[in-house]
Amino acid sequence: MSALRTLTYRRASVSRKSPASSSLARALKSGVCAIGMVLGLEESVSAGAPSIARVWDEEILSAIRIDKPHPPVHARNLFSLSTVMYDAWAAYDPVAVGSVYHAKHTAEDVAAARQQAISYAAYRMLRERFTLSKSAATTLAALDARMAALGYDKNFVSADPSTPAGVGNAVYAAVSAWFLSDGSRQAQGYADLSVALGGYAPVNDYLNTGLSGTTVVDVNHWQPLEVANAVDQNGLPTGPLQTFLGSQWLGVRPFALDRSDATRGWIDPGPPPTLGSLRDHEFRTNVVEVIRRSGELTPDDGVVIDISPAAFGNNPLGTSEGTGHPVNPATGQPYAPDLVKRGDFVRILAEFWADGPNSETPPGHWNVLANGVADHPQFVKRFAGTGPVLDDLEWDVKMYFALNAAVHDAACAAWSLKRQYDGWRPISAIRYMGQSGQSSDPALPSYHPDGLPLVPGLIELVTAETAQPLGRHAGKAVGAVVIRAWPGQPTSPSTSHSGVTWIYPADWVPYQKANFVTPAFPGYISGHSTFSRSAAEVLTAITGSEYFPGGMATHLSPADTSLSFEKGPSQPVLLQWATYYDAADQAGLSRIWGGIHPPVDDFTGRRVGSACGKGVWAVAQKYFDGSAAGPHSRLAVQSLPGGKEALHYNTLRCMYYKLQSTPSLDQPFIDEAPGFVQAVGASVTVTNVPANGSRFYRVISGIKP
Repeated sequence: MSALRTLTYRRASVSRKSPASSSLARALKSGVCAIGMVLGLEESVSAGAPSIARVWDEEILSAIRIDKPHPPVHARNLFSLSTVMYDAWAAYDPVAVGSVYHAKHTAEDVAAARQQAISYAAYRMLRERFTLSKSAATTLAALDARMAALGYDKNFVSADPSTPAGVGNAVYAAVSAWFLSDGSRQAQGYADLSVALGGYAPVNDYLNTGLSGTTVVDVNHWQPLEVANAVDQNGLPTGPLQTFLGSQWLGVRPFALDRSDATRGWIDPGPPPTLGSLRDHEFRTNVVEVIRRSGELTPDDGVVIDISPAAFGNNPLGTSEGTGHPVNPATGQPYAPDLVKRGDFVRILAEFWADGPNSETPPGHWNVLANGVADHPQFVKRFAGTGPVLDDLEWDVKMYFALNAAVHDAACAAWSLKRQYDGWRPISAIRYMGQSGQSSDPALPSYHPDGLPLVPGLIELVTAETAQPLGRHAGKAVGAVVIRAWPGQPTSPSTSHSGVTWIYPADWVPYQKANFVTPAFPGYISGHSTFSRSAAEVLTAITGSEYFPGGMATHLSPADTSLSFEKGPSQPVLLQWATYYDAADQAGLSRIWGGIHPPVDDFTGRRVGSACGKGVWAVAQKYFDGSAAGPHSRLAVQSLPGGKEALHYNTLRCMYYKLQSTPSLDQPFIDEAPGFVQAVGASVTVTNVPANGSRFYRVISGIKP
């Protein structure tokens, strides 16, 4: 490599005891449960008037709850709304830099101007995104009513920046144009390209969930489902045949992520384990673990666990090996035990985290949690936990911007891997392996190398003795493989629960509604895990603490009425989390008990989500402190074949950059073609630079060309 010189220039423990004595009773008496309600597990606003950003965030959450549950689309919608609100706020701030709209404005009453600008920008963005939603009439009427209640004329469409409303409209126009070119195919209704043009096509034919077993070409890849009377999580009909929701997200532009190969995921942790590969044992272990969790979905087995922060959580990243937290840092006292029936806890976990308590999808759920944090009486709104107290609006616009950039990047990261690896789901793996037989002993009946491994008490062969009327496999065929698992929804979900029993694995279903079964996209990696850890990283960073205010957040699930898949829980269950990470980990675990993901999907999603959240936080701060407008590029040099070199420099998307060079520092720098270019990626590489060491290079950056 030559001596090329560069410059940068400005621009649980398990027991079988009764849970009668637990922290729940104490919580009910002490009011701890109110913390759970404050933390957004029910919709709430602070005692004073909410900021205008909070008002519009609640509007989008309401819109998502009655729309088609499409996690990557709604993560993008949340980030788009957060972008217009932050950019409209920053337009009146002398320090902060807008991420897409970079102009600055003044007003005699800055607070009133910001409220108006944010409202017009938010209103227009939400109308754009929800015009074609499943419940457009309801949502659009609510948006119109909100503008009327605020006293604004929804028909004012001028983008003249001499008025705050014009600023808001201008911000919306800039941000809308930026997102319309991001690869999401919004203008095409988020439909992927045709297969002939490179769109997704599944390897496997449909699995009819109304029939036993599965016909699968390659069990290592996703198999879409055929579900009679299928509905989504919001109860909207979907049609019986699944298509890959978000398959084009491999090509959607994120906020902070970068990559060198557009055909691969934004963060590539490597493939999932597959049957018949060098990771065959890991594949089987993951399948067995899903069956094991399915066998725990009953309150009738007598197993009681402690789900308090003292015993549950505090996991090293990408594991479930934590043993809890020794003390509550807010009180200095140990966390009280919270003893519950395991079968109640895991069923609540599976349903609570499925799409949020009110079906706002996982990205929206983390907005609900963040709003609860902001409302908590013990929470002080200091940026990253230090410095002056921020007013509600500044806190909200910065928090929403960073949080929703994180869930948007998580969607890009997770769905790009879903497309790249087309990973298997448990329903296909369990049915395929189970109908093949058992793989433990060639001398025993039903042997097949692709079969399930035998595990006493969980995966067994039916014998003449166990098939007897009083045997544990009564009525099952001798020599068949059976598993102990949840058998599916009861006939009357509101009045009974299914428990667990011995079933043929070819009939296995996840703990979901019979007309939903499994989401319409590949498994690897878990979106829940990725969204949740990414959000947890941002909330930890922006609040300055990994702990929820007061050292604990809770959610109370009353007995008998809190579940929708079946009746339950049998007793009240108080979910508890000490940290944002603990909550995120439980979101990931919920998908294993729910039968949606194996552990490898969860653990890998947590690691990818952590990288997303930390990356977003590092970039978002540059906009908040204004350094996005200043020198932030670093030039690096790489040798190429043929006596050439490549220059590589980092960028911030939507900012402008140009490369300049000079043969000597006593001569002017000259623009390299094509001059200023708006960055659409997080880095730029210029190849075929002569490797003669005879020129100096620098990067000019700025908010406009």
